[in-house]
Amino acid sequence: MEQQIVDKGKKLAILSYFTIIGVIIAFYMNAENNNNPFTSFHVRQSLGLWLTFLALGYIVGGFDDIKISFAWWIFFTVLLGFGIVTAINGKTQPTPILGSLYQKLFANLGK
Repeated sequence: MEQQIVDKGKKLAILSYFTIIGVIIAFYMNAENNNNPFTSFHVRQSLGLWLTFLALGYIVGGFDDIKISFAWWIFFTVLLGFGIVTAINGKTQPTPILGSLYQKLFANLGK
């Protein structure tokens, strides 16, 4: 990917990882700015992460065990941190474990 495209989309790509609201803001701002492919990649990644967090977090919360909940938070924080670091470094590397799936599921998002 060209450096110019990465530079234009980096701010919105980073924003997308800060809560589900950040994903929504980045998605709409990216649509207004002709769908930067770098931003679109990271919007798909962060949307997948946040939806996974909400869905599985609900299930994990049902166990009512602090050890399981803490492990879930650590797992999610590591994946989210990975996404933020790749966005800051200007890379389009999928998140480990589920990143490729997110790109397939949300392929039409941001095109």
